[in-house]
Amino acid sequence: MMKPETVHHELPLASRMSRLGTETAFEVLVKARALERQGKSIIHLEIGEPDFATPANVVDAAVEALRGGWTHYGPSAGLPELREAIAEYVSRTRGVKLAPEEVVVTPGGKPVMFFAMLALIEDGDEVLYPNPGFPIYESMIEYAGGKAVPVPLREERDFAMDVDELARLITDRTKLIILNSPQNPTGGVLSCGEIEQVAQAIGERNILVLSDEIYSRLQFEGEPFSIISVPGMKERTILLDGFSKTYAMTGWRIGYGVMRADLATYVTRLMTNSNSCTASFTQRAAIEALRGDQAPVERMRDEFEQRCKAFVTGLNRIKGFHGRMPKGAFYVFANIAATGWKSKPLADALLDQAGVAALSGTAFGRFGEGYLRFSVANSMENLTEALQRIDAWAKQNL
Repeated sequence: MMKPETVHHELPLASRMSRLGTETAFEVLVKARALERQGKSIIHLEIGEPDFATPANVVDAAVEALRGGWTHYGPSAGLPELREAIAEYVSRTRGVKLAPEEVVVTPGGKPVMFFAMLALIEDGDEVLYPNPGFPIYESMIEYAGGKAVPVPLREERDFAMDVDELARLITDRTKLIILNSPQNPTGGVLSCGEIEQVAQAIGERNILVLSDEIYSRLQFEGEPFSIISVPGMKERTILLDGFSKTYAMTGWRIGYGVMRADLATYVTRLMTNSNSCTASFTQRAAIEALRGDQAPVERMRDEFEQRCKAFVTGLNRIKGFHGRMPKGAFYVFANIAATGWKSKPLADALLDQAGVAALSGTAFGRFGEGYLRFSVANSMENLTEALQRIDAWAKQNL
């Protein structure tokens, strides 16, 4: 008896999936780990997460919460105690009066981007975003049906946004503007004056701003300034922040958005439909992070600044490579135009031939061509070794 022929069914994928991008850092990490399994030594300068341990007091608070039974569902918008702590913290640091009802706690910062765009963006709406910039901005804009309009960040401006250029890009279709300061991948920072100019460019138009301030506690000079602090901008600002970078809690998956209460209601509904809630014991730990000892944050920021200085100094001694000192975060966005190589092939060559994992500038948008992003979230010893490997590769290939 003949077996019936197996029918191959094509995956009936929705067309919207073709608009969904990715985050290259995780793809490069997978490739680097595969090379390590083959016995190759790899120095990881690709992934954007602090190499520090979560502060002990935060870990202790999580353990206490677990033992205390904080292992069940919580409110979709977040535990009332944490929302209150966040409202107090943001009110104090941004100089605005906020209520807990204007806070939504999410499992990481990305849901704030995703939910805000799903709640606001209609087909064809335009969203202005920094480029090079965090790749999920463009991915989420297009997935939600919007039109992603890049605002170039240029090295000659120290990677600060050209507000005049941004103003020219605003149209009647502009629904949302994304700001990120300190910025990933460039380490650029928007000054108080520049942020006030962005607010002036928006004027009285009903355009919202998604202000990604996830690196705000890792700014090296001066105090960070938020557009939510500009008079008249509070009700038009969605402030994104979290615990991953500031408290070395990337794996804990906890972030938050601050926004007008009516929008928070809809974002909370999206939380209900997707994640139900953020883990309760991590929220208890987050309360301790905000209200407990801040010395570990200051030490981490100072260490990142010293690493950036050392890495930029060493990189600028290598033929074909030039880096500017970032003003915040923990990335060096290096100009590699003098090597004569395109960004992606050079990143691949450094990984395969030198054992240094970095990211192509084009992983952050088309205006990232001619650059590589190096994360200094590694030990000074490993950063020094990485520079030696890059130098040896350059001497052989340039």
